[in-house]
Parts: sequence; C-alpha cells; structure tokens
Amino acid sequence: MQDLISVIVPIYNIQDCLRRCVESICRQTYSNLEILLVDDGSDDGTEKLADELAKEDGRIRVFHKPNGGSSSARNMGIGKAQGKYLGFVDSDDYIGPKMYERLMECIRETGVSIAQISRDEIDESGNRLPDVCEPPKETYLCSGENFMRELLLHRGDCSYCTKLTERKLFEKHRFPEGVLNEDFHLLVEMLGETDRIAILPEQDYHVFYRTGSNTRKKTKKEFSRVFMDIVDNADMAERIVEERYPALRREAVRFGLYQRLDYMLHIPVEKMKKEDDFYRSVKKYLRKHIRDTIQNPFLTPKNKGYLLLLTAAPKTVRRIHSWKMRLSGEPGAGTR
Repeated sequence: MQDLISVIVPIYNIQDCLRRCVESICRQTYSNLEILLVDDGSDDGTEKLADELAKEDGRIRVFHKPNGGSSSARNMGIGKAQGKYLGFVDSDDYIGPKMYERLMECIRETGVSIAQISRDEIDESGNRLPDVCEPPKETYLCSGENFMRELLLHRGDCSYCTKLTERKLFEKHRFPEGVLNEDFHLLVEMLGETDRIAILPEQDYHVFYRTGSNTRKKTKKEFSRVFMDIVDNADMAERIVEERYPALRREAVRFGLYQRLDYMLHIPVEKMKKEDDFYRSVKKYLRKHIRDTIQNPFLTPKNKGYLLLLTAAPKTVRRIHSWKMRLSGEPGAGTR
C-alpha cells in the first residue's frame, strides 16, 4: 500500500490560476493522495470554483474559512490532513506529473523525513526566468547543519512547496501567522529535528511569478513589510546558530548583514527617520558589525562596499542608488 500524501493548497481570490494548479496535482502519477483546498475567505468566485473542482475529483476536499492569511490557511490544512506526508502547493503555481512519485521514491530509498524537488520560475508571458536556486546535477543527502549553511548563504530553498515532509515533524510546529517569509521561519526551527534532507535535481515545481503578489512590488515606491520580516528572520537565524550550529557564526553574520542591506536598498528615503525604531536598529547593527563587514569571506566586494557606504551615509547612498536603478530600469537592489 502506498502511504497517503496530503497536498495542502491555500487559496484566496485566485480564480484565474486555480484550475491549472489543481489539475496539475490531480495528474500526479502517485495516485494515493488527497488534495485539501483551504479557501481563505475568497469573494471573487474562487470559493465557488473550489467547490466545483471537488465534484470533479473525489480526492479533493474543500474548507472555507474567514480571511486570515496563507499561514492560517496552511495551518488549517495541516489540522485536517490525514496523510503520513504533507506537501504544499501555492495556488498560482503548478507541478510536474511525477513530482510526488519522485519524492516518495526518494524517501523510501533514503529514509529521510524531508525530500526536496528543484524548481523553476515562469513569468506572466510564459518565459522561464533565471534559476533562484541552482538544481544539483544528481540527488544528494544534506545534513541539517549544511542545509542551514546553504540557507544562510542564499543558496538553499526554504520553500515548503518544493518539499514532501513527514507529518510527525508538524506535531510541534505550525507556520507563523501574520508574517511573510514564514517558510524560512518554520524550516530553520524544524531543521534541528531532522538529520538529513534529500535534494532532487528535477525541476518539477513551477513557480508562476505574478507581479504584485505579497513579496513582489508593483511599483518601486511601494515598500513591502517583507523587508522587515527578513531582518527579523535573520535575527532568529543568528540565535539558532548560536545555540545549535556555532561553527556557522560567520555565515549567520553574513546573512544578517545581507538581509539588512536588502532592507536599506529598498526602504524609501522618506521613511528613513530617526523616530523609526526599526530603521534605527538596522543602522545600529551595521555600525556594530563594521569589522565583520570588512572581514567576512562570504560577502562580495560589492556587498561590502554598499554596506560600508550605507553605514556611513545611509540617506545619501539610498538616493544615489534609487537614481541609478531608475536610470538603468533595473527593478531590484542588484548587490550580490
């Protein structure tokens, strides 16, 4: 008998993409799965489409709840799931037909509690974007500490959507609600409870890059709270490294500096005020770690240059960087 997989899909006002997402799950070659569509208070017809999809495939169950965010919907799905293994798919994304078969086969062969497939990203015109996480050439096993190191160096994939996770790991954990980058937050906590993670090379998870989502700004003037959440996550990562992985201190400090660099290169100049406690704490951290900035081997020369300049004259550097981005037409910080 195949172990049951529960695939949890949080949905909210995503009528144009939902059918493609759900049908890609239904087409899996691994057939022993249930699909939990958790409607997070949709009001654009998505809620009705979810009920219609459930009538087309008996493996689909639908749950409707008041709007509370993606983490809230995922957590409800975890509570309702009946499978031994849990997978997550974002409702605007879709997956290859062999994804869960490959992940389950890997779990059976290696005995790991978490297996991860690789991913690619597709834009709204159907063009494939550069890989955010470079897939390995072949399947390999990664220790929890080494996986943490890859995350701190921005080479690892923290998304639970690319992973198949044994349900028992969620007994003590849930996704944090009310924040962005919730996957990173949960994963770094969970890594201490698993010895190894299997990483597969196949890019079976397809991220649909939608302009204007929670973490993607529609205009350069918008300042998403994700840039504050990534700083908070960096602080959490440093605490966990200090407790569990002291050999990774330099990587953790690099992560803290880089996340704050990202924050400083996106915050609008008009928000850079001394009355802002969060902004003031970022500046304090940069001043405290000037030596680390200079000596850290994991920061590029460009990283170091920006960090030192932002430490010395943050508003001036931010204005110049904003002008440079506007002239070049580049959407992001471009500091790696």
